[in-house]
Order: sequence, then C-alpha cells, then structure tokens
Amino acid sequence: MSFAKLLTPASVAVIGASTNPDKAGYAVLNNIITGNFPGPVYPVNPKADEILGKKCYKSLAEIPGEVDCAVIVVKRDQVVPVLKEAIDKGIKAVIVITAGFAETGEEGKKLQREISQIARQAGVTLLGPNCLGLINPVHRFNASFGQAMDDAGHIAFVSQSGALITAIQDIAANNRIGFSLLVSMGNKAALDEVQFLENLRNDDNTRVITAYLEDISRGQDFMRVAERLGKQKPLVILKSGRTQAGARAASSHTGSLAGADAAYDSAFERTGVIRAESIEHLFDVASALAYQPLPAGDRMAIVTNAGGPGIMMSDALELAGLKVAKIDEETSTKLLQILNAAASVHNPVDVLGDANGETYGKAIDILLASDSIDGLVVILTPQKMTDDVGTANEIVRVSKKYKKPVLACFMGANIIAKGVSILRENRIPQYPIPERAAKTMNEMVSYARYKARQLRVVERFAVNRNPVIKILRSYRYRNMFEIGEFDAKAVMKAYNFDVPRGMLATTAGEAVRFANEVGYPLAMKISSPDILHKSDVGGVRIGLASAGAVEDAFELMMLRIKRRMPEAEIRGMLLEKMAMGGKEVILGMKRDPQFGPMLMFGLGGIFVEVLKDVTFSLAPVTAEECLSMIQSVKTYKLLKGVRGEKPVDIDAIVLNLQRMSQLVMDFPEIEEIDINPLKVGQEGDGAVVVDARIILTKELGQ
Repeated sequence: MSFAKLLTPASVAVIGASTNPDKAGYAVLNNIITGNFPGPVYPVNPKADEILGKKCYKSLAEIPGEVDCAVIVVKRDQVVPVLKEAIDKGIKAVIVITAGFAETGEEGKKLQREISQIARQAGVTLLGPNCLGLINPVHRFNASFGQAMDDAGHIAFVSQSGALITAIQDIAANNRIGFSLLVSMGNKAALDEVQFLENLRNDDNTRVITAYLEDISRGQDFMRVAERLGKQKPLVILKSGRTQAGARAASSHTGSLAGADAAYDSAFERTGVIRAESIEHLFDVASALAYQPLPAGDRMAIVTNAGGPGIMMSDALELAGLKVAKIDEETSTKLLQILNAAASVHNPVDVLGDANGETYGKAIDILLASDSIDGLVVILTPQKMTDDVGTANEIVRVSKKYKKPVLACFMGANIIAKGVSILRENRIPQYPIPERAAKTMNEMVSYARYKARQLRVVERFAVNRNPVIKILRSYRYRNMFEIGEFDAKAVMKAYNFDVPRGMLATTAGEAVRFANEVGYPLAMKISSPDILHKSDVGGVRIGLASAGAVEDAFELMMLRIKRRMPEAEIRGMLLEKMAMGGKEVILGMKRDPQFGPMLMFGLGGIFVEVLKDVTFSLAPVTAEECLSMIQSVKTYKLLKGVRGEKPVDIDAIVLNLQRMSQLVMDFPEIEEIDINPLKVGQEGDGAVVVDARIILTKELGQ
C-alpha cells in the first residue's frame, strides 16, 4: 500500500475529465491545474483532444511514462474496467469519485466488494468510492471537486462526508485555519480512518488530526492506533449518531441501557481522543492544540478591560473544570506598578476600559512570567478607547516569549475585526464568547494529562476456567443461549466472585433439608429458562425464616407459576442463604460489535430502573478505570456514606469489575452479563452476587 503515491504523487491522471464546467470531471481537473500541482497532469477522455489547456488522452495506455495516481470520475458501470486499466498501467494509487456503490443497495455493494478485491490483489491504494477526493495543500494537490485550495497549515481533517469538507473549507478560510490534509473517505471500500490515522501519526506537517466519522468499523484496531497516536499528537473527532439505539434489541439491563454511543465514549476516553460536540467545537480545540503549547497545569489567569466579561470567564473556567489561579504577591506588585490605581490586580486582572495595547502587553508579560500561572485568556471588549489592533499585536509579540497557552476572547464584531484578523493571521486562537475559550482550555489541559498518563496495566487473576468451559459447552450443545441464575452463579464462582451457598431443589422435601442445613433466613427463586423476570410471575420469595415457610413457599410458587405459564420449563427452586445488609449495585456487560465487551456499573433498584444512573467502560479494565467508573455515577455519594452511614466496600466492587472484565475477555462467546444485584457490605465486608444471568452469542452457539 502506497500512501505516498496517493497523498504526494509525482503525476496524476483524471479518467472522466470533462469539457463541461458543470461536471465533476471538469471540477477535479480544474482544481488540480489551478492548484498548481507540481507534476504532469493527464486528462483522459476518448471524446476530447484538449481540456483546460492540457492534451487529452483516449485511454490510460496512451499516456507516455509512469502515472502515480489515477482519479476516476466515470459512470459506475465503467469503474471496474477503468480500475483494471489503471492496474495494467502500473498505477499504485486510485481515487474513485464515482457514486452509486454500497450506499445504493445490494447491486452497489457487490460492485464495491469487487473493486475492493481487485485493488487489494493488485496492491493498489484505493480511496473511495463515492467520495469528494482529497486535498493536500502542502503538496499543492487538490484532487477533489470541492473548493479551491487555501494555504497550508498543520491540521489534518479526515471525513466520511464529502459535502462536509466543502463547508469546513469555507469556515476554515474565514478563520485562517490552515490544513495539512483534507480527505473524503466516502464508502471506505479499502482505506478507512484507521489507516489514515496510522499514516498521519508520523507526518511532520500534521500537528493535530481531526475527523468527522459516522461509524468505526474496526473498533479494536482503531483503539490500538489511537492510543499510540495520542501520545504523539492530538486526535479530535466529531462522531455523529449519538442518539441512535444499539445495533439490536437486548433483553438484559446492560443491553437495554448501553446505546451504541456509549462504546464510542468509552473508546475515546480510553485512547485520549477529544470528542467534539460540533464543528465549531472541533476547530476551536484543533486550532489551539495546533498552534499553542500545552499547559503544564490547570491554573488560569484572565486579563480583561471590563469587569463583567472577566466574571463570565471566571465562571466559565471553573465550570469547565479549571482553576482561576491565585496571583502571587510578587506578580501583584509588578502589576500595580504598570496599571492604573483603579485597576484590579487580582484574578481576573482588570486593566480598565482605557487600556491601550502597550498596557495589555505589559500585563500579559507579567502574568505569563509567573510560576503560579499555567495559561492565560485575554478578553477585549470594544469600548471608545479600545485599541484592538495594538492589543492583538502585543498578544502575538509577548506570547512568543513563553511556552504557555494564550487564548484570546475579543468580544464584538465589526469594531474589533482588524484585531481579530491579526490574531488569526498569527495563529492565536480567538473566541467570541468566554464559554468557548474556557472549554477549549480545558480540552488542552485534559490532553496534556493524557500524554503524561502512565501506561495501563491490566491485572489478571488466578481462576478456574474448566467449570466455565463445561457450562458454556453444555448450553451451546443444547442450542440454548440464556444461562439461568444457578449455572450463571457457578460461572461467577469459578472466577472467584463471592456467591451465596445455594442448591437447586426439585421437591419441597429437598428444599426443607437444605434450609435446615444452612440456616435461615433464605431466599427462594424459580429456575426456568423460559422466565426472564422472576418477580413478575411471583417467582421470588425472600426472608423465609422456618421450615414451614420454605415448604409452603415451594408448593405455592410451583402451583401459581404452572397456572400462569403452563408451557414454561420448571427446573426447580433455587434456595440461597440471604445476604443481609449492604447496598445493591448492578454490574453488567454487553459485547459491542465494533469495540468488544463493554462493562457497566450503576446503583441497583430505582437508580438503574428509573434514573438509569449507570456508567460504561470497555474491557479489559485496570483497577483505576474501575474506580473511575464507580465515581462517575451521580449517586456515588450514597456509596461513600451519607447522614452518618458508613461507606460501602468500594474495593470489592473494583475487584468484581476486574474479574468480570477478565471473564468476558477469556470467553468471547459471552454476549451479555447481568449481576443484579451485587450486594455490597461496609468497608472490608466484601460483596455478594445475589442474582446473575448470562447470554451467549447465537453465532457461536449454532
């Protein structure tokens, strides 16, 4: 695979070049020529002798010499023969602009698979089909039917949407944001985001990689590449489809609560990806990361010429998770020497409405020199005496002296337009409102922390896999996919979960004998593969305190359930010694089709049923990540103890999450797990699995 011939070709041919300005074949050729591509450009059209001043060839075979890259802009049915012609010519990089493939139905999917296979077998790097093309401003290569090429910069943008690139170009031009590369991946028949990320990881022209993605088809590969990439340069992704339901309906709590987007959130957090909320947010963050140094900490200073906006910025910084720095005495003294007596030398530093550019510059210089400050936001409001041009020039000059991020917040429009233009020309990120500047600074701090994070260490425990193998094999052999509570708890026990002593009784006499042996009180639950929710059919009794109560409960439950569900297979009654006290939490797992097993944690009872107060993380997990899951739920304070209650055994929950992580990594045939509830005692008392269910994948079970 040759990315060099795709991104930086020495020569290019456009097959389907057109003389009609309204056709994509004309636009692509025109963009390549007017973009001052440095090598030979060969239009291919059997019906034309010359297009846009370039000699036109009847076929690729007629072109003299080698061609590095072919751009195909022909009708769909002609793509396969043209691709084969390009391979015969020895071309190693192909961009298929043509649409009408997988996005149109089965026939299109078949054709797309064909061109993918042809390219793969020939070792050809294939971009598309159904794409806008690519633009490499550094190499002066605009092989697209998008906008004209702007000046080069240090931000790469990889997109599944071609139309979005044209909008991005317009926004970027207005804000003086330069690109190192713009790529429309289209249908991703061969090249996808994973390959582009891997290639851009070592691209010296790219400081920040941004992307618009609708899906990630190779989740595990993406995570491996993104994790390596994140230690070198930032990755900012706008992922659409946040509100879509999961790929299939799920019967477990975990499955129903885990929408597809939860896996993306977890994958991005794990790998240091910054998730953009909008196009605006994406480029707010990308421009700052590309052109400003990372902050060493979260202590921020504010310089303003108006009190109100300074207060707004203080609120915005703290709400974003940052600290409004306490200015040290030495720095305050220096500020007093250069500012008006009425000015404020506390954070935010108010230089007053009559401050000129020189005053701003001195204040910025003093603040950036302070060891108690990690970053700075400069606010300017357009008052009668405001010097936006002078202030902008001073921000540019002074910021170059320090390795600390400086963001500008020039609030206004036409009056401060010249100053904003100077900031943008000199790559000083400019935001019209405090909230956008604060959110951007917080993303910079978070990314700096990710880069400094130590390597993950996933602990493995000594377990007994054999009972699990036997149980899963038994269910799969019988073509059964839901493992009931009794066998599910046997699986848990093999992985050293604390499971109450219990037995499956088939007669009232067996139930009584077991009850007398283990003691009271007991819980009794129906065991049936046909009954998903036992309590809904009266299949659960708790607090059984005597032999008579056990016998009566057994017989009455059997009678009622047979009347309500005569077709249900009843295997008996599960009896267990009740776990007393503690708080109920839920642990779960749902296997995501892209990213693999995704763990869930939440409080039990109404907190999961009604409030849906749960959090997710992809397996395998570290102890630190498990603790972060637990601390992320809104009701975490209840676990830590309120109104005199003692805290629960958080360490036991962490340990159980780790054991579940290992279990689902060891056995990929497990599709879903619910431990609901896990009853957690006070610190040091551990946690007990009260109820559990396991669902197997049908694909492996058949």
